[in-house]
Amino acid sequence: MTTEKSGWVVGKILAEQARTRPEEPLIQFERGHMHTYAEAHALANRAGNGYAGIGIGFGDNVAVMLNNRLEYLWSWFGLSRIGGVLVGINTALKGTFLTHVLTNTKARVGVFEPEFLPWLAEIEDTVPDMQTVYVPADVYDADNLPTFKRIQVRCFDEIMAGADDEINVEVTYRDMGMIMFTSGTTGPSKGALMPHGHLYLFGHCMQVHLGMTREDIYYIPMPMFHAQGILMQFFATLITGGSAVMVKQFRATTWIDDIREHKATLANLLGVMNDFVLRQEAKPEDTDNNLRMVCAVPVTDETLEALRSRFAIPKFNEIFGMTECNLPVARPVDAPDEAGCSGKVWDEYFEVIIADPETDEEIPAGDVGEILVRPKEAYCFMAGYNGMHDRTVETWRNFWFHTGDAGRMDDRGYVWYIDRIKDTIRRRGENISSFEVEAVFLEHEAVKEAAAVAVAADEGGEDEVLICLILEDGVTPPAPEALLDYASPRMPYFAVPRYVEYVDEIPTTPTAKIQKNKLRDRGLSAAAWDRDAAGYKVKRG
Repeated sequence: MTTEKSGWVVGKILAEQARTRPEEPLIQFERGHMHTYAEAHALANRAGNGYAGIGIGFGDNVAVMLNNRLEYLWSWFGLSRIGGVLVGINTALKGTFLTHVLTNTKARVGVFEPEFLPWLAEIEDTVPDMQTVYVPADVYDADNLPTFKRIQVRCFDEIMAGADDEINVEVTYRDMGMIMFTSGTTGPSKGALMPHGHLYLFGHCMQVHLGMTREDIYYIPMPMFHAQGILMQFFATLITGGSAVMVKQFRATTWIDDIREHKATLANLLGVMNDFVLRQEAKPEDTDNNLRMVCAVPVTDETLEALRSRFAIPKFNEIFGMTECNLPVARPVDAPDEAGCSGKVWDEYFEVIIADPETDEEIPAGDVGEILVRPKEAYCFMAGYNGMHDRTVETWRNFWFHTGDAGRMDDRGYVWYIDRIKDTIRRRGENISSFEVEAVFLEHEAVKEAAAVAVAADEGGEDEVLICLILEDGVTPPAPEALLDYASPRMPYFAVPRYVEYVDEIPTTPTAKIQKNKLRDRGLSAAAWDRDAAGYKVKRG
């Protein structure tokens, strides 16, 4: 397999693997058929020719809002062959959140699960660019579609009816391959423009730092709309020439059983997933598995030891990265397991410093500051935020990408992640835009001001969302349940606040910017209403 940058395109890598090892297994979904490299290559050509046949051209965005399924991969492969750009959409987005993604990318074509079509129908008037949506054939039911005024809904088989002839469009590592959205704090979510070279290094980093071989089988429950699932796990597998098993979603109850059944050698655990797995009833057969390494982020000493002893996992790894800046810090495959240590700077491709957040100047080893990153190679970093040039410049000030994360570097050059220093909230593995949460509540007639912040959970170790509200003058405070009844249909389930608090004042700077650090430092007060304690259940649909 070539390591020349000219080969850093998923379609080219798949074609090369299919040429040299056509009958070797590549991907299996759940307990279905294991597709070989040759089969995947043919399906990629069919998808590429099918997309070209409906008018998708070089640089055109296609919005994909699917659960984990093979059609996600066929779309990615096919679009990469013709220079199209896959826009991965979080499957929980609806209302203004979904409107923003679709209007920002101006996608004319989408691929949606039928369960998400009612959400699209509700916002149809706000997404004028969207023209046609395709639904996977196994769930397509023409007699039970929501009513659209303008958007056409068709079967994805029409795309896959394309010929499996080779496609001769020249696509390079410099061309755009994906747009992934990351949460905003003082504005809407930002679409990271990701060149093919950027996508490749996500996978290559895992290949190198996990010591991946063609004998590895990667277990993938992570969603394909996140870099974890599609790039760090699947693309790493494709680059290496191994095989992968993808499931619809993470299930703590069957995690180790699935790994045992599929003889998986590699797996990832993210955030509270560690705790969910460990909370399952221990079984004697838990140690009966083929795992050789798990990438678990983040872990404490206690969690690492519990995972090791419970499942007989011989080796762990941790990595630091972001959608925008790739994986600039990773633990060498032969480094000792140290909980909380992200590893060393991958200095073949990146520079990393720990800097004073006020001055952007590097600080001494051991001191805590902001993790700043910049690339050494062109096109291995995001190309900016789609349609948000001011946010791109702000994030790239002083010629460094500002991660907004705090860390320290020890005397050995190892980086230790500490915490977030920006206003993004992270809950259940999802980044939540405080700005977008606030925007939903500000639409309520009783609400005058709003501030959403992360507060420490009383279990699990991850963030929970607190929404602080100032009501309009003279308004009788609504029951918190009524507020959540209003907000829940307008936002992803994971962003619905756990805590609601009515306040008389929200701290601000002299320039009227909310001082969320003060709200976070204050934490929960006795006045905060807890939906979990009240037995309020958030609906996912």
